[in-house]
Amino acid sequence: MHIPDGFLDAKTAVGAAVISAAGLAVAVRQVRRTLPPRKTPLLGLSAAFIFAAQMLNFPVLGGTSGHLIGGALAAVLLGPGAAVIVMVAVLIVQCFLFADGGVTALGANVFNMGLLAPLVGYGVAQLTRRIVPGQRGLVVAAAFAGWCSTVAAAISCAGQLALSGIVAWDTAFPAMAGIHMLIGIGEGLITALVLATVLGSRPELLDEPVANAAPVSGTVMALGLLVALGLALFVAPVACSWPDGLEKVAETLGFGSKASGQPLLAAPVSDYELPGIGSPVVATALAGAIGTLVVFGLSMLLARLLVPKSTANQD
Repeated sequence: MHIPDGFLDAKTAVGAAVISAAGLAVAVRQVRRTLPPRKTPLLGLSAAFIFAAQMLNFPVLGGTSGHLIGGALAAVLLGPGAAVIVMVAVLIVQCFLFADGGVTALGANVFNMGLLAPLVGYGVAQLTRRIVPGQRGLVVAAAFAGWCSTVAAAISCAGQLALSGIVAWDTAFPAMAGIHMLIGIGEGLITALVLATVLGSRPELLDEPVANAAPVSGTVMALGLLVALGLALFVAPVACSWPDGLEKVAETLGFGSKASGQPLLAAPVSDYELPGIGSPVVATALAGAIGTLVVFGLSMLLARLLVPKSTANQD
């Protein structure tokens, strides 16, 4: 669902960027005030996993693929503010390192996937848990939240395209919402599976206050990073190559040619293929591994900068 350069006009791109910047500022403030220091490593692990998982496109319908957004998953694991930080880190690396999403559309992509998806996911999960309590309810809530967050981001994208005059709203809305209702099923299932795994192994990692909870261990950090690297190295190169929901809609509705042929800024690893490597499989695997490590490092840096050292022993 990454919007490329050329799909949005100036007013829509600038407006989305301003709103996204304001939302990010609120998220930063919330993280500074409320994120337990023991959870700072989870920002890096979550960002690395989401980046790698977003490379794993799965087939949906009619030559269309989908991939995890991850906003709802991050929000349930970390809370809404930290989830926004994680998603913004992922989107920035994707944009500038891999040319995945246009530079002029970065604000819109941040709004759709970095702000709206986590906030909708978190809100839906909280409401659903009131109806279905307990750990089973949390997994059910996360699945439904993942679906809702995907559909909400798609509808917002449709609105941005309509505001830019690329395609009429009454055409963009059913096209984007319809295909992403199907993609959202995959989002919900992946979100539920990951959350069930965390509940079964380290329930204290969730965004729940746990008495005397220990910090995330080095072993957990290493294993989590290895899982993300494994996805990028061994699964991403053989993921479905069909166009994703937005690309398919653009192709079907005839506005795909609006995308700029060349990105405004040259990306060093464009299209997730490391240059100079003869094998496309190896090139994609290495690009994914590099991106996973870069996202992990950026998120860890942000976490350490945002969480005051004075609170290091208060959790």
